[in-house]
Amino acid sequence: NGDRAKPQEKKKKDPSALKETEVTKYPSCLFFQYNTQLGPPYHILVDTNFINFSIKAKLDIVQSMMDCLYAKCIPYITDCVMAEIEKLGMKYRVALRIAKDPRFERLPCSHKGTYADDCLVQRVTQHKCYIVATVDRDLKRRIRKIPGVPIMYISNHRYNIERMPDDYGAPRL
Repeated sequence: NGDRAKPQEKKKKDPSALKETEVTKYPSCLFFQYNTQLGPPYHILVDTNFINFSIKAKLDIVQSMMDCLYAKCIPYITDCVMAEIEKLGMKYRVALRIAKDPRFERLPCSHKGTYADDCLVQRVTQHKCYIVATVDRDLKRRIRKIPGVPIMYISNHRYNIERMPDDYGAPRL
């Protein structure tokens, strides 16, 4: 019965060898408890459903953001989100009109496809200076995995923010 593999001899670990461990790199702006790149004016990436829910809750987006954070807020709309709203058609023409508001900044996308969630996640992973405004449960779950990115959402007819250091922003309710 010679086709059995030989028992592998365990190598004794060299106590003087350097131990290598992989450490995930975090940007230096996250060195303290919270993200130092965040500060007024806040850059807020807006998701499609956030605009739709804001309309349902009759909230003026820019004004409500300022009420939430007590500071100047600049809503940003990526090409993907814009394309998503345009695809929704006539039913969401109010959302489209809001999205084309001159107070909103447009962010061009360079990637293929128009899947907005991936686009937003990729963008906040690269640049930690954004707050993501969304009501989408899956997107919120994905963004919570990225350290230092606050999420703005809608609850009780007002905007709330999570994972924002308590030093800035509206008081928690």
